[in-house]
Order: sequence, then C-alpha cells, then structure tokens
Amino acid sequence: MMAKAEMTCRPLGRCGTQVSVFGLGGWTTFGDSVTDAATVRRTLAAAFSAGINFFDIADAYARGEAERAMGRVLGEFPRHELVISSKVFFPMSDDVNDRGLSRKHIMESIDKTLMRIGTDYLDLYFCHRFDPNTPVEETARAMDDLVRQGKILYWGTSEWTGTQLRDAHALCDRRQLYAPQVEQPQYSLLVRHKFEHDVRPAAGELGMGLVTWSPLGMGILTGKYDEGLPKGSRLARVKWLHDWMYQETSLARTRRFQAPAQKLGCTRAQLALAWTVSQPGVTSVILGVTNPEQLEENLAALAVEIPKAMRKELDKIFPCEPEPPAH
Repeated sequence: MMAKAEMTCRPLGRCGTQVSVFGLGGWTTFGDSVTDAATVRRTLAAAFSAGINFFDIADAYARGEAERAMGRVLGEFPRHELVISSKVFFPMSDDVNDRGLSRKHIMESIDKTLMRIGTDYLDLYFCHRFDPNTPVEETARAMDDLVRQGKILYWGTSEWTGTQLRDAHALCDRRQLYAPQVEQPQYSLLVRHKFEHDVRPAAGELGMGLVTWSPLGMGILTGKYDEGLPKGSRLARVKWLHDWMYQETSLARTRRFQAPAQKLGCTRAQLALAWTVSQPGVTSVILGVTNPEQLEENLAALAVEIPKAMRKELDKIFPCEPEPPAH
C-alpha cells in the first residue's frame, strides 16, 4: 500500500493566491439526479478535510443547480480558507442575451451566480469559452469592473488559445485593465497537444496559472470503458462526449496503460492523475468525483512517484499528437 501524501498548494501564476494541487469540480457530478444532497455534502466535506481549498463550478452545470448544491455545503466552511470559482458563457435560457461574454450577460450572470452559491464574492471568474461575437475589450472591461466592485478577485479564461490569451493581455496592458490571471484547459495523457504546444507556452510568458480539467480523459483512463459503455457512465449519458472521446485508439492505449500502473502498485486513474499534476506549468488539477470513496482513491495519486524511464514509456503509449476537434 502506498504511503499517504499531504496536499500541497501552488501559486496561481504570478499572483499571491495559492490553490491546492487538486481541486474539486462540479461538472456532470453535482446538482443533477446522479448525486444526492447527502453524498454531495459528504464528498465536499471529505475534500476540505483532505486539504482541498479550490472548488470549481459553473453556472451552466445543471443550469445553476451545481452552484446551489455545492454552495450549500461550502457555506459551512470558513470562507477565507476557500478558493471558489465559477464561469460564464454558455446559454442559461432561450433569451438571445442570456449567453456569451457581453457586458450585459456578464453583469447579470455574476449576481445570479453569487446568489446561488451564497457568497459575496468569487475568487475566480472564468470566461467559459472565447466569444467571437463580443469584442475582447468589452469582456475585459466588464471583468475589470467586477474586480473593482469586489465581486470577483481575479478573472480567467477556459479553453482559449495561446493567441487569444496574448491578445487579451496586450489589450489589458494598453487599457490598464486587470488581465486574466488563470486559464482552465483540458489536459490529460489522452489530450496533450494543444496544452503543451500552445496554451502552456503562452501562459508561461504571461504569468498565468493553469488549472486543468478532465485529467482522466472523461473517465477513459480509469479503464472502466475497456469492455464497453457501463450503464449510467458519463460517456453513456452525454452523447457529444461519447462522440468526441470514445475512440478505439484511446481505448487501446488505455489498455496498454494498465501494465505501467501495475508496476507502480497503483491504479491507472492514480497514475494518470500523478502524471498530470507533475507536469510543468500545471497549478492545479480539477477532479470530478461523485462520492467520498472515489475522492479518496484519486487523492492517493499524491503518493505516486513516476520514474524517469516510465515517463518515457508513457510518452510512447500516449504520444503528444493533435487531438480530434471537439463536437
């Protein structure tokens, strides 16, 4: 059995705030019929007790219900010990202006998010995607205003390109606006190319933190899809994720991945998490779990040390090549 390792924290880029190397997210896990309120409470309490201080939500997760579900529990913890994030971009209704990164949508969304979570401010507020229909200056000025109003401490981006990050920082420098402090990209052994060749270099130049999502490749890297689609699993429930990620190449590589995990005496999930959290530039890795037991298993990755030779072996199994476009 691996020795238990303590949770550590890392600076969020060049700013003074630090986040735990593992965070806990609410996408497709909290706020819907999959996870009941009692389990949400036990899971968040276990995460906080384990040293996780970073909790990541979004208004679009279950149309606001994830913010409510997590907020009810987070309100029981000391607020100054938490780093809470949420996001804005995706449609929240059929209204033409209830989406995107316009000033109107941002200003209206933040108040709804704060009310649902039950907090006076967010530590991080992410632009959930890039909005080609809104000038970046409009978005940046709205975020700058929210910082000055005290409703958010920092703003960030999610799934923006390196060029988009550089352009946003250049604009903020010219206009003397608060620039985005953190980017949230997808990153795992299965999805590497954009992060390693585009996003990480830009974030390093700009002093941005990187908090990554889906470290287990939508669950594929756990091995649970080796023999097909388990009933009720994420890829069975969400069609666009299935069409995007459920590829025979990924499944074959994940089967080969079992051997190195066995050499280290850990699960494939733990090895995948240990690899991601140890990569240069990564500030925090966001976990998506549905119960305390799954959380405990994932956090055992803190004790996994990957030998140099095995890192080369993993690079052969999971080469850094362009990933298929998202659906």
